Amino acid sequence: MSRRGWALFVALSVIWGMPYLLIKVAVDEVPPVVVVFVRCAIGAALLLPWALHRGGLGAALRQWRWLLVFTVLEMTAPWLLLAYAEQSLSSSLTGLLVAAVPFVAALAGRLAGEEERLTPVRMAGMGLGVVGIAALLGLDLEGAQWLPVGAVALVAVGYATAPLVMSRRLPEVPGVAAAALALAVTTVVYAPFALPRLGDAVDASGQAVLSLAALGVLCTAVALALFFALIREVGPQRALVITFVNPAVAVLLGVLLLREPFTLGIALGLPLVLAGCVLATRRNHPVPATADLPAEASGAGAR
Repeated sequence: MSRRGWALFVALSVIWGMPYLLIKVAVDEVPPVVVVFVRCAIGAALLLPWALHRGGLGAALRQWRWLLVFTVLEMTAPWLLLAYAEQSLSSSLTGLLVAAVPFVAALAGRLAGEEERLTPVRMAGMGLGVVGIAALLGLDLEGAQWLPVGAVALVAVGYATAPLVMSRRLPEVPGVAAAALALAVTTVVYAPFALPRLGDAVDASGQAVLSLAALGVLCTAVALALFFALIREVGPQRALVITFVNPAVAVLLGVLLLREPFTLGIALGLPLVLAGCVLATRRNHPVPATADLPAEASGAGAR
């Protein structure tokens, strides 16, 4: 890759490893529904003007039914579930559990009739990832935490299936238009529940307020802008390699900044999950880097 490509790749890998840390800080003082509302409101306010300038909103609105499905799977449900889960789980553990997305995506793509078959290498990668996640669950969790773990599992399902909806049902919709409208819709959905409790965010500590602002500005609006630039620079397949780096960043930030324990489960599970991700998402045949609309969409959730 070019120097610009590497710079974008490194920046985005770090930025999309940060939401778990920021959510953890915010939900200690702010209700999850308010966290999601503020994040989406900031992101929508910054991205909608860009989407209007670039065009594509009309194409998105004409496919509003499938856009709503994409929105629910990619933002509306996952972000609330993540905020709820991190009231109990550490940010590093949450980030590693979300790393199950490539495995779920590979299976969902196969069930949806994708052309690529599950080769022995890809199946071995999925098995390796499952072993890594089992190590996390078996060594780090207590019985009281299984409900939050279930919430993160639903997040993984949403993140894995939303790109399928985008690529199959919304192929002509630009990623920035889909992301901007999805953020706006999610803001409207949560407004009735969040506005009466917005005072909790106003009265929160400076650390929590800064976390909310960073979620909306850096991890949503800026991250999406960088992601689309990365796709243009290096192509969609290389751009999506950030999926393999984000969990490691999430663990590192949680351990260093929040003083979360580096447990035996993480020590065993992290390398297994990352290696499994690489193998499970390995392409059977080269894919042209020209069809970048589906790949843009797959980054719309600003993980």
